[in-house]
Amino acid sequence: MDQTIPRTVAPARPATMIGGGIPLIDVSGFLAGTPGAAEKAAAELAWAFENVGFYYLAGHGVPRALIEAQYEQAARFHAMPMEEKLKVKVNEHTIGYMPIAREAPPNAAAQGKKPSQNEAFFLRRERVADDPNVIAGRRFHVQNQWPSDLPGFREQTLQYMSTMEALCQKLVRLYALALNLPADHFDACFKIPHMILRQSRYPQIDAADDKIASLVPHTDSGFMTLLPPNKVQGLSINLPSGEWVDAPYVEDAFVVNGGDILHRWTNERFLSTPHRVRNVSGTVRYAIPFFCDPDHDTVIECLPTCQSIDNPPKYPPIKFGDYALWFAAQRYQHMQNVKTPSEAEVAPGPRATEAWKS
Repeated sequence: MDQTIPRTVAPARPATMIGGGIPLIDVSGFLAGTPGAAEKAAAELAWAFENVGFYYLAGHGVPRALIEAQYEQAARFHAMPMEEKLKVKVNEHTIGYMPIAREAPPNAAAQGKKPSQNEAFFLRRERVADDPNVIAGRRFHVQNQWPSDLPGFREQTLQYMSTMEALCQKLVRLYALALNLPADHFDACFKIPHMILRQSRYPQIDAADDKIASLVPHTDSGFMTLLPPNKVQGLSINLPSGEWVDAPYVEDAFVVNGGDILHRWTNERFLSTPHRVRNVSGTVRYAIPFFCDPDHDTVIECLPTCQSIDNPPKYPPIKFGDYALWFAAQRYQHMQNVKTPSEAEVAPGPRATEAWKS
């Protein structure tokens, strides 16, 4: 294009800032269809991503009881004997149970860190045996692995994932408006979004050992990550100033961030902010982040409102599925022998390859 499309939504600093400067955005009016509410929330979202890369999400409509029930299910899973959890050990689709790693994956090793001290159970979209993707063995599109003797776990978890998927499909319209695109711009690639629920258990770590973290500093790979309210703190984010700030518990508010694909899609206009977890709370910490991304056939190419003659696209087009595969191989030991696109093909950029320091 010849010039940047004029803004129709100007970034607006939200009135409420949490902790060390993380904005809070209330979307209740938008979800209720209140006139002007979408534009207001979109303006605040634009400010949040251009200045912080994280925000607190209030007024989302996800019942507190549903969130609490999912935390309970995560604790039930991790309370099972190790031999039971290993029956659903993580596979090369990153579905299943991942124990605490014995060796640091590439991104942690580059920081001089020990393996992240967390175990996790990963789920993706639920699929039936005759799904064409399942039959073809398409990467990240096979059936979930479920524990065999945990009554109610599967049903509750699928209800939570379905609720979160529906919320994200509404929120992407705010992202489009924030980028001065038609509200339905992302609808097609989020019609059947790629989603991941990671149910993690973080044991306590030694606060005096700076070589160990519950989860090493990193950026996320995708479009949107939503972390429900967590009374056991431990999450910190690295502000653009370089300062690390804690993300405190806010009742009924999700913590939301964007990942490297959102950063790339917007030509680096929207931030993908590094974050980490250090559980020095004195108790075990559980987390249930939900990752919602475009379908894997989506071509990530610089958005028209994020380029100009003076600001041309910084990255070549890439299918999100190819990027997700490359990214996973940088993060997980169980993906080390999987053939992935080369770094030259992916052209991930500095945000995705930086050895973040803490």
